[in-house]
Amino acid sequence: MTPGNNGASTPEDDDPFGYLYADGQANGAQPPSGGYGYPNSVNRVRPVGSRQYGQQGPAPQAPPQQGAFGQPSAHYAAPETLPGGAPTARTPQPSRGGRGGGPNTKGLLIGATAVVAAVVIGIGVAMISGDDDDKGGNEAGPSPTAPQETGEPSPSSSEGEEDKEQFKSPTIDAKALRLSPGVTTASDVEGAEADAGIYVTNLNQPGASVTWTVDGIPKDGPYTVFFRYSTAGEAQSMTLSVNGKPFGSKLNMDNWAKAKDGDFSKGWTKTYAWPTLTEGTNTISLSCGEGDKCNVLLDQVWIKEGQVKD
Repeated sequence: MTPGNNGASTPEDDDPFGYLYADGQANGAQPPSGGYGYPNSVNRVRPVGSRQYGQQGPAPQAPPQQGAFGQPSAHYAAPETLPGGAPTARTPQPSRGGRGGGPNTKGLLIGATAVVAAVVIGIGVAMISGDDDDKGGNEAGPSPTAPQETGEPSPSSSEGEEDKEQFKSPTIDAKALRLSPGVTTASDVEGAEADAGIYVTNLNQPGASVTWTVDGIPKDGPYTVFFRYSTAGEAQSMTLSVNGKPFGSKLNMDNWAKAKDGDFSKGWTKTYAWPTLTEGTNTISLSCGEGDKCNVLLDQVWIKEGQVKD
């Protein structure tokens, strides 16, 4: 296909841009003015429904495709330019401020100031409340621990409890104790602190015992029972009973003074236990039970309230 009209019977075979080429211009191609720019070209633009197929006669005249310069074509005009067309909507322009329609800067400044003041007040209240909480937390002290329910020695009561007036019985000498048959008193071994240097002897036999009935216990609770005694050589142990019942393990009567075997005058020392006593009268017994080692001299006995060591 060459530029121009090759003699085809339909406009589809024409070159619409033939007028731009030299050979097309030689064949008489013209710029478009309603057709395709060729001699005898077919103008296919017509109103919708104006073409009638199967009928003889000349084709109806197509309306002009382009008006005068500066005048819009009726076929391509925007709807709002036609009579009865939709009105154009104008987009409102944002206000650029001013005395009439601008934002109320004074109101915004007052609002911002109020917000800042509220935040400052809230922080101050929180700080004051935090100080009060800290003070309140410091007032509460640690909860006391429960006393140990064992027969082994443990630390004495707290300093606050020691400051209180606590019960302490008089020191009971050996001659005030009730002795079982075969148990006697003596005073020939030096070092006894009881009145006249008297102590209990002959406890080194099965079933031997001494008993003390103590009155005036102020209340139920833990107490410490002290025994002053003497032993020499190997460690000893005897059975302690409180109100007729054995208390804990054997009472430890070790040779704390490190006295040589048989030298009882150098073996005086003390031991203690922590039984629970009841208010009023209680009985405390020290006996030589099965499996015990009872080669001791007993000097004095006394009681103090609480779990103490001296």
